[in-house]
Amino acid sequence: MNPTLPIWALFLLISTALTNARDPIYVASPLTSPPPPEMQITLKHHNHHLDKVLVLPIILASVALAIILLSICCGWTFQRKSHQNSDSEDIRPSGKMVGKKGLLPMIHYTLLEAASNQFSEFSGVSGYLYKAHFDEGITALVKKLNGRKQEYEREFENEIDLLSIICHPNIISLVGYCVHAGTRFLVYEMMENGTLETQLHGPSRGSALSWHIRMKIAVDTAKGLEFLHEHCNPPIIHGDLKSSSILLDSEFNVKISDFGLAVAAGSQNKANLQRSGALGYVAPECLLNGELTEKSDVYAFGVILLELLMGRKPVEKPTPSQCQSIVTWAVPQLADRLQLPSIVDPVIRNTMELKHLCQVAAIAALCVQPEPGYRPLMTDVLHSLIPLVPIELGGTTRVMEPLACANKESCVI
Repeated sequence: MNPTLPIWALFLLISTALTNARDPIYVASPLTSPPPPEMQITLKHHNHHLDKVLVLPIILASVALAIILLSICCGWTFQRKSHQNSDSEDIRPSGKMVGKKGLLPMIHYTLLEAASNQFSEFSGVSGYLYKAHFDEGITALVKKLNGRKQEYEREFENEIDLLSIICHPNIISLVGYCVHAGTRFLVYEMMENGTLETQLHGPSRGSALSWHIRMKIAVDTAKGLEFLHEHCNPPIIHGDLKSSSILLDSEFNVKISDFGLAVAAGSQNKANLQRSGALGYVAPECLLNGELTEKSDVYAFGVILLELLMGRKPVEKPTPSQCQSIVTWAVPQLADRLQLPSIVDPVIRNTMELKHLCQVAAIAALCVQPEPGYRPLMTDVLHSLIPLVPIELGGTTRVMEPLACANKESCVI
């Protein structure tokens, strides 16, 4: 029923009643003479009395009308929100993506479940990544986020907000999102080769990653970080960079993901700092005093560079009671030109020029320096790595100055 008609009718009835009540008791026809003076005095007193009597009914009628209007508005708003919530849970007959968060589509859970074959096809060994095949031949990567805690919700919202406005060839594109029964899903563009973590530490053990491919991955990752640090206003600190955050397409092009803990430079809070980074990738200053800057991302990048060189995990347990970091294990050996080839990943050992290997080792050593001030900027890292990548893989053969060494003792070129 249309609520406008009763309101209009009620308003009309109240107005008519009030108007009639204020009309004079004496009604003279055009053929009669004006009322005598005594009656005029009586009418004036009668109208004055009516003015006093009608004040309370007018106020009550106005309040009642306001309450009715407010109730109808609240009911309409609640009905609209309920309708939107029901849309997020059920699929429409057309099977199209509906709903918006900014300009980002919200995907029905039923559609997402059908496209991913009940979330049965894994793409990567970590992070709950699934392949989803939508209509019209569209394939996407679905990341499932579990947890009902408030911090998970903040991270989910943060990633959506950032990825809906950031556009860069080495930053992952977000196709859509879904929320269902406390579980959240992020739908990325398809990345056929999964994560760098899977490629390096999964069943293939890095066999698909040649020296040049690894350098391309390092360059692409550096490009993405340089964009965040140098070309965003304010600069964005990723805060959670790790090998599982680096997604690879069919040509091993890099797309950086996992922006749930990303913050604008200068705006980080204690909640972010307490959860920032994964084990083995967290810079020392973050652990000691909660300091999070662009140099914290540089440290995490240095750890990834060591992973690419050594083929080792960022943290390993040689024995059940011991835990060894790749930084503490590798850095003392990086400065030894003769020892360096023996600690390189056997998959790529002796497949590169020694001077190139030494240069990458020097860059990695600089990036993981304990003091943030000794670490280079991502721009410097990028410019030092590009000459090591062939032109056909996006690099350049142009001769460039090597990375300036903040710590001369650990820099071996």
